[in-house]
Amino acid sequence: MSWNLIGHEWAEALFKQHVLNDEVRHAYLITGAPGIGRRSLALEFACAMNCLNPPAPGEYCGTCRVCSQLLKMQQPDLSVIQPENEGGMIKVEQIRNLQHSLSLSPFEARYRIALLLNFQQANASAQNALLKTLEEAPRKVILFLTADSAENLLPTIASRCEILRLHPVPVPKVTEALISRWHYPEENASLYAHLSGGRLGMAVQLAADPEALEKRMQLLDDFTRLLGLDRRDRFAYVDTLTRNRDELRQTLQVWYTYARDLMLTTAGHAGEITNINRQEELSRLSAQLDEAQALQVACSVDSALAALEVNGHTRLSMDVFCLDLPRLSVN
Repeated sequence: MSWNLIGHEWAEALFKQHVLNDEVRHAYLITGAPGIGRRSLALEFACAMNCLNPPAPGEYCGTCRVCSQLLKMQQPDLSVIQPENEGGMIKVEQIRNLQHSLSLSPFEARYRIALLLNFQQANASAQNALLKTLEEAPRKVILFLTADSAENLLPTIASRCEILRLHPVPVPKVTEALISRWHYPEENASLYAHLSGGRLGMAVQLAADPEALEKRMQLLDDFTRLLGLDRRDRFAYVDTLTRNRDELRQTLQVWYTYARDLMLTTAGHAGEITNINRQEELSRLSAQLDEAQALQVACSVDSALAALEVNGHTRLSMDVFCLDLPRLSVN
């Protein structure tokens, strides 16, 4: 069967070239934003290397026992390593257990596959432990690492992998896929595609989980309300956000999409916004801003996100954010 990739066909072509030229790497690092297709790409690679009935070199049938199990991440020769809980770390003990598994011969597939998800969340000890495997990978073993960015891993890790950087897919292409493959109505498909920012996996997740979409809408309501609050009330509100660092990060990421939309609308580029279901509200708010002020809103959110990543002073970062954010009339 053809690969199920949408928008990353270049990666499929590269891998097939590796197969045809007998140049398959022992380790691939697939980077990109969550929901962009990193895990799906790795699993399709794994199927193509292990399919029992490949229709052509670099292809896979998708129906044999090994393909079916791999696509469900339930194959005996597949080892999956990921943080044990959301926001947690990949620990050195997990890597040592993986190394033991990889030392064994494949049970059913041709290759043992290691899938290390969100490896930017591996602590330094775990990353250093993996170096030995990357330097001296056993025969019949292929490792797939996923991460948001190669720059967030030890340079020695990234340099020992073939890096595939996935970028957002054009929104019309995501919309088309949601309509043709998942049979969503065009209006809904367009909304999910825009909100995903060109990440098909994220679009499918939003479409399949009404609660996730509702939560996103609530976060945007909170942001517009925050724009209308005075500093005292802003400080009181963000105090409730700073208690969970991971939730705060996700909140700021959603807020940034809105701040960017506000900037685009103010500059006369409303056709390029992400939150297409809030166009009327954005137009009303943008009328109160000039382009410099709209840019300040976006920069305030972006700076808070950046500060969250580089230091532990979460409350201080959010206090600065509250001071920097312009106040608008939101009624």
